[in-house]
Amino acid sequence: MPAPDPSLLPSTFLDADHPSVQSWARKHAGAGDDRTRAVRLYYAVRDGFRYDPYRIDLSPDGLKASRVLANGFGWCVPKAVLLAAACRASGIAARVGLADVRNHLSTERLRQTMGTDIFYCHGYTAIALDGRWVKATPAFNVELCHKLGLHTLEFDGREDSIYHPFDTAGRRHMEYVALRGEFDELPRQMLLEVFAQHYPGMGRLSGASWEDDLAGDRLKASADTPRSA
Repeated sequence: MPAPDPSLLPSTFLDADHPSVQSWARKHAGAGDDRTRAVRLYYAVRDGFRYDPYRIDLSPDGLKASRVLANGFGWCVPKAVLLAAACRASGIAARVGLADVRNHLSTERLRQTMGTDIFYCHGYTAIALDGRWVKATPAFNVELCHKLGLHTLEFDGREDSIYHPFDTAGRRHMEYVALRGEFDELPRQMLLEVFAQHYPGMGRLSGASWEDDLAGDRLKASADTPRSA
């Protein structure tokens, strides 16, 4: 008898067997084929949970899918974890992907806090659909994109949904620097080691008025940066 596919099983962080994850997945996946249900789950995670990069909890409980449901917000990694767990709870194979991305429009406060404009171990979800793995990035909720002049990331279950290289004003936005891999379980130890190495200011992260900070920095950048034709 073949071993179970780990990309379909609950895990410590992708706790697809948690009652809240199972209930939420049933509610939002609905009926239909795997692609239709995965797309519904993507938008439910993208827009149902506010992206917040200033409240990062690297504890074992803080990185679980069920914690995102309890909190109502998350940064890129736990939101990717939630999407993967919800897919597994719906019988759709999924993994967590990690990549390093350079944010050319990172805010001054965030650069000072992180000490860099590179987001190390940015999280996305890899979903098995129609015989191939497709990338889905549910990090930025639609309200945030509209507020900051970013293109929303759409997902149709056929093509990869990854960060746009330019914002709506034509300025450089996200640049993929390195792909670290796609994992059946979130490699928390990797996160801890990479963050300790690259983010000496991580301890200063807080939830204080981060959207206003982002919007304020974006307005200053708009005034200082010429737009592309």
